[in-house]
Amino acid sequence: MNIFVAGLPYDLDDAELEEIFEKFGEVKSAKVAMDKETGKSRGFGFVDMPNSEEAKAAIENLNDINLGKKPLVVKAAEDRSSGGGGGSNRRPGIGGNR
Repeated sequence: MNIFVAGLPYDLDDAELEEIFEKFGEVKSAKVAMDKETGKSRGFGFVDMPNSEEAKAAIENLNDINLGKKPLVVKAAEDRSSGGGGGSNRRPGIGGNR
């Protein structure tokens, strides 16, 4: 199960994120999202846990706890392919034939 985690302290790294979730079971991967331009944490990440029961326990126990200044948001990650409809970035009334 892929888990989305928001509200992470900006100084938390991948290893520390993995350590937090290992208390609930096997962690396949843990990745803190980094800003490409600054190289700093964006305050959220993803954890992949192969056992769904362990993942659910982690979600239940870690959601809404304070790890830093704000409470964590821990939930099952939504599948990217079924996310919001892409569409175009053209705005009505701009460009096109007149």
